[in-house]
Parts: sequence; structure tokens; C-alpha cells
Amino acid sequence: MLKNVAAVLLDGVHPFELGVVCEVFGIDRSDEGLPVYDFAVASAEGPSLAANCGFTLSTAHGLERLEEADLIAVPAGEGYVARAYPPELLDALRRAAGRGARVLSVCSGVFVLGAAGLLDGRRCAVHWRHADTLARRFPRAVVEPDVLYVDEDPVITSAGTAAGIDACLHIVRKEQGPDVANRIARRMVVPPHRDGGQAQYIERPLPRSQGDTVAEVLVWMERHLDEEVTVERLAARAHMSPRTFARRFQQETGTTPYRWILRQRVLLAQELLERTDETMDAIADRAGFGTAAALRHQFVRALGTTPNAYRRTFRGPRAA
Repeated sequence: MLKNVAAVLLDGVHPFELGVVCEVFGIDRSDEGLPVYDFAVASAEGPSLAANCGFTLSTAHGLERLEEADLIAVPAGEGYVARAYPPELLDALRRAAGRGARVLSVCSGVFVLGAAGLLDGRRCAVHWRHADTLARRFPRAVVEPDVLYVDEDPVITSAGTAAGIDACLHIVRKEQGPDVANRIARRMVVPPHRDGGQAQYIERPLPRSQGDTVAEVLVWMERHLDEEVTVERLAARAHMSPRTFARRFQQETGTTPYRWILRQRVLLAQELLERTDETMDAIADRAGFGTAAALRHQFVRALGTTPNAYRRTFRGPRAA
């Protein structure tokens, strides 16, 4: 049973990510019949630490507090991606995982877990901006760049900022059941569970052409997303054979014509879902998917969430 929780801090800690852990595990909600955790904040670098926003935090607890914790949370911090960590902290995290305690990271706190060797052979989540760096620094980790969190018990890792809330509520749900997790979420005015993953929050249109051979064709493709397009038709516009065109397209854009236009169609659908009240059938037609079912299928594949859920997320009450 989860009873004892500690958040461990380093210089440069991000207040929001620390606050997430404090909000879920550090507040006494016994008046509502909810569990009370023995919660503490511990420092890995002395009694006084600087937050990344320019103020100072102090705590009476050091690394010894981790020895009794059922869950140790490592919030994100400034420079965590590249800095060195106290060996004593890494040893404490290894001992905790070894005795069966859970270890949770929020955003770039995952780099601390990687330095402790706790990601080796495990799937893990991190903010999409840091995914490539994490994979390079810890090649034995299996980085999942599109998910909100990963539970590889006893190691739980979460992506950026609010994904830490998702991971914390997941732990509560796992240990104390959905009713407790739902009631804490209600108090926090957050959803107890979010659909989809990080992909829906990433602004990442596919790269433009690095040359000028297919540039005109790209412009034409963007203006005719609602039309059926074949490599043969595109090659004819570029005055090339289909085989030569496909090779040039791959060289200059880094992807295939099919994948490029599919991504542009998803981007257009996102824009229409965010900015208009058009029906799913109308959006599917304008974006070149043909049917609402095809739109939903490709949208879920690309972003990990449905068009309806995406519209609710990015338009809120207006879309209800």
C-alpha cells in the first residue's frame, strides 16, 4: 500500500513539476475520506536550493528521507538534461528500486533515473523535445516519445509538465482504485485520465523541400489536399518519371509523397477542428480523407486521440 512519499530536489528544480507531486500526495484530504500520505520534500544538494524561477527553497530533509519512502518522485529542473548528479542520490534511487519502492520522474527528471541506470531495458517517457537527447545519452533505454507516461514498475516516467499529473493519478488509481483517483482529480479540476499522447501537442509539420526540384509540386499538393493524388500524377506535374520523382521527393523532403500529404491532411484537420464548427464529414471531405471514419482512423494513428477528443481539448466548452 502506498503510504510514504518523498520528492527529491536538485538545484534548478521547476516549481510546477514539484507542485504537481505536492498537490497529489502532499495535501491532507482526510476530511473527504481520502488517503493521507506521509509526504516530505528532500534535498539532494543541501538544505537550501534555488528554483529555476529565481527563488529559494529550503527543507529539513536530506537523502536519508528516501530510505523509508514507498514512492520517490524526481521533478524536472533546469539543466537536468546535461548536468551531473550527486552519486549519493543515484545510489539512493537504486537502493529504493531494489527494495521494491516506486520511482517516478516528471519531465526531465527522467535523466536522473537514466544516470542511476534505472532506464536500462525499460520503456520510458519524456517531453518530446528531449526524446532524442535521452535516447542518445542512455542507449539502453527504450524511449517512447509520443506517450504521456510509461509504467514499467517500479519505474514510472512521465512527459512534460501536466503529464506528471497523469502519472501521479495513475499511481493513485493503481494503488487505491479509480474512485480515489477520480476524487483527487475532481479536487484538482483536472481529468482523471486523458486520452491520446504527446503527439497531439507537438507542432511538427514535415520538413519543406531542401531543394527546388519538387518545391512547385509541394505547393500544388498543399492546395489540393481534398483531391485524390497519385505518384504518377505528381510525377507528370514535375515532368519526371514516377520512379525518379519518388526518389527526388524522398531526398528533398525526407519522406514519401504519401506520408507527406497524409501529414498535411492531418494538420489541416487539426486546424479545422480547432477553429471551426464544421461536422466531421465536412472536415473529412475538406482534408481529403473522404469519410469521417477514414479521418478518425488516420487521426488516431497520427496523434493517438480521436478528432472529437482533440476538438474538446483545444476548444473546450465552445465545442460541447
